[in-house]
Amino acid sequence: MSSSSPKIQTATQPWSIRSIGGPLVAVIVGMFMVLLDSSAINVAVPALVRQFDSSLPVVQWSLTGYILAEAAVIPLAGWLSDRFGAKRVFLLAIVWFTVSSLLCAIAQDAGTFIAFRILQGLGGGMVMPIGISMIYRISPQEKIGTVMGMVGVPILIAPAIAPAIAGMLVDYASWPYIFLLNLPVGIAGVWLGIRKLPRLERGASAKLDLPGLLLAPLAFASLVYGVSRGGDAGWGASSTLAGLAVGAAALIALVLAELRREQPLLDLRVFRSFAFTRAILIQWIVAIAFYGLLFLNPVLLQQAKGYGAWDTGLLLLPQAVLSAVFIQLGGRWFDRIGLRPLVIAGMALIGLGAFLLSRLSANDGISTLILPFLLAGSGQALFGMGLNAYLFQAAPPHLAGRVASLTGAFQQVMASFGVAGLATLLASRLRAYADSASPAESGVWMHAFKDAYLAVAAVAFAGALLGFTIRARRSSERPVANGDDAGSDDRAADGSPQTKRREA
Repeated sequence: MSSSSPKIQTATQPWSIRSIGGPLVAVIVGMFMVLLDSSAINVAVPALVRQFDSSLPVVQWSLTGYILAEAAVIPLAGWLSDRFGAKRVFLLAIVWFTVSSLLCAIAQDAGTFIAFRILQGLGGGMVMPIGISMIYRISPQEKIGTVMGMVGVPILIAPAIAPAIAGMLVDYASWPYIFLLNLPVGIAGVWLGIRKLPRLERGASAKLDLPGLLLAPLAFASLVYGVSRGGDAGWGASSTLAGLAVGAAALIALVLAELRREQPLLDLRVFRSFAFTRAILIQWIVAIAFYGLLFLNPVLLQQAKGYGAWDTGLLLLPQAVLSAVFIQLGGRWFDRIGLRPLVIAGMALIGLGAFLLSRLSANDGISTLILPFLLAGSGQALFGMGLNAYLFQAAPPHLAGRVASLTGAFQQVMASFGVAGLATLLASRLRAYADSASPAESGVWMHAFKDAYLAVAAVAFAGALLGFTIRARRSSERPVANGDDAGSDDRAADGSPQTKRREA
């Protein structure tokens, strides 16, 4: 697998994107496939209910099971990379995901389909954290924002075009093609990975941490389940309380166990860095606001405005296109001015977009929706990948392979919390408005959406305020090498680029 692995350019050679173009494409293909598939399946749920002659709650477990499998395996990604090598685990994850996609396509009943989707989630959960970590490790630190911005384009585009592609396949072909589409993409990704991905140095901390290995998947999967059930069954339901109780107990036990180990699965000592802690708090706020909008916007278009799945996908496409532009600009600006101004401006844009959406009425046309959608989408794109780079830079260098697993696991929980919380708020406000003056059905929906969007705006503006706590880069300051006083708040100001790059 490694005989043809390319060597990564050293810092003494002039840098160009071509020097890491092959590995970038190999990683992007894998991540794009996973993101496209996980977003497209939502459109196929009604067709799956009919195909399997089942009920919506049963088929919905194909989505829930996938998310739980991802949440369980994400914490293990960093340790597996250190133990067996990032390239090997990444390629095996793509193979696993591709084979599981074929099994999903040939499933004959709801039970086997759900089981195969869980298998698919185990592979998909590995791809994103390992892929992001590999990109960080092969990129020059003075250009990390630019590179992350390029990688962010397909990460944003995949969920945006997925509903349109899935709608077309379901309407004009058949639902299995959503999964069969992964076969050529997965094969191409494995072929490119074998040829182009470098063999990265394994981390020093690769010993088996059995308590962490058992507690981390249990904690994060249970928390995601409990939060998700809160949005569906209610926060007082027994399934919700059980999931949250098991998740909280397992998380407390995990923290106590990991802090006592010299080589933990998830090194929580990274939170000693004030810079890292601030950044991950912002990432949690972003997850609540961003994934909350991803949930609210399609529901607004379909339930309140009456658009179909295909039209909804097309209406959300301009947001993805502008986001693709902003994510590249944000990456370059991160390399030049650091993270602080990007977080403040980006969160303010998300908040402004959500606030404008809260001012809509039932009679407003589609033209009034475009600007708020564009503002919210471009806001997250402005700093999202720079925030990921900042988190890597704020952690000690030897923990770079574990950072993506740690942040990804917590982000999964917060994203689920954002969606479940907004779903609960939307449902409660719908009941309240329906029981009041009995306006028209579209008016009920719009009143409920106003409250939901105001909640997103409040969260986003809180994130903008938190952005001011990131220390601004002074003009006289020069970036320092990654690892110099790693984990200290007196390192490179505001997470701006660092000059030393890591040998792969």
